[in-house]
Amino acid sequence: MKMIQKISKLLLSIYMVLGCLSFAVAATDLDWPKKPILAIVSFPAGGSTDTFARSIAATLGEALGQSVVVENKPGAGGMIGLSAAAKAAPDGYTIHISGLTNQAISQALFKNPTADLRTNFVPVALIGTVPHLIVVNPGVPAKNLPELIAFIKSKNGNFNYASQGNGSLSHLESALFMQRIGASGTHIPYKGSSFALPDLIAGNTLMMFDSVTASIPHIQSGKLRPIAIAASERSPLIPNIPTLGQDGMKQFNVENYYAIYAPKGTPPAITTKIEGELRKILSNPNFKNRMANQGIHTQFANSEELAKMTIEEHSKWEKVVKSANISID
Repeated sequence: MKMIQKISKLLLSIYMVLGCLSFAVAATDLDWPKKPILAIVSFPAGGSTDTFARSIAATLGEALGQSVVVENKPGAGGMIGLSAAAKAAPDGYTIHISGLTNQAISQALFKNPTADLRTNFVPVALIGTVPHLIVVNPGVPAKNLPELIAFIKSKNGNFNYASQGNGSLSHLESALFMQRIGASGTHIPYKGSSFALPDLIAGNTLMMFDSVTASIPHIQSGKLRPIAIAASERSPLIPNIPTLGQDGMKQFNVENYYAIYAPKGTPPAITTKIEGELRKILSNPNFKNRMANQGIHTQFANSEELAKMTIEEHSKWEKVVKSANISID
């Protein structure tokens, strides 16, 4: 009897090993891709999501031997692009390059969201983070956070502030900031940084929470003034600018995650292949340095880790939105 049990265990072990080997072969010897892959991005060209997405797409395309073509579908806090990606055929020829944090916020803010990262997609890999910061027009007589708060309060509500759009991280950061300082201006939502920044530079809005990636060229040219970083650490591109916490506003740290997902039902062998290539790309020192020079912090996490992070981010921002009493019809 003991001999039979030993043989059974041995056979089971062999079966499991063979199963793993066959899956590995399937993941590496796929007859895929045979044509270009579409990467849907929920924000317009010119912002941090688009910048990061195009860099990842170009490098991933080279690794896969087929072009990865970015298509921008902005609007509704990312829901338009998310919905389009969710409806795509799960055949490996459509992926969604997502601002995970933005998407989790939109999910909590909108009363009737049309798609959900948790239920309509399979996670592929985390690819990095991009810090946000407060930027103002140089005409604003404030050089730091205390001075900005005092200036905003002196306006008695008669000011406009911009965001990357209703339901975006930029929107929620602004709403929370105004709550914290006890002020209320007029929120002007745009379809991403590339539309919001020209108005901010022109002085039509007073301030904005924007990505370092999109703002840094205008900061370097003197068209915008940085006030504080809305993250746990300073940006190496502007190391003299403190975080909000360092300048007096505690517990305002936001990690703005970016990740890649595929429509639910995409074959595991395909998502595993993409995950493996992304691991290589994100560990390449040249790629990491190139992204760092644009304010992007590359960071890899596998599909299992991303699945956990996706649930945690949604839970976190649901609580924040509820406590802030903010919603969008």
